[in-house]
Amino acid sequence: MNLSSGTPPNLDLLYDVPVNLTVELGNCQMPMRDVLQLAVGTVVQLDKMASAPVELFVNRRLIARGEVVVVEDRFGIKITEIVGN
Repeated sequence: MNLSSGTPPNLDLLYDVPVNLTVELGNCQMPMRDVLQLAVGTVVQLDKMASAPVELFVNRRLIARGEVVVVEDRFGIKITEIVGN
């Protein structure tokens, strides 16, 4: 055990491994003819209510849910629930 950090030494190897974090606001299904007509300014309606939590995925695996926040001029997510296995 690594006494300085309190974690097993085998976990230290994983700390610098990059992973992909993705936040899903919602989704929809539409015919290809509608996809081909998408243009700047088109609004695509998603299947979730604006107040519903968004989902946070790590390498395509759901790990948490949260609320969308704005920090300065960027979007972020405030974690409200950690999803168990």
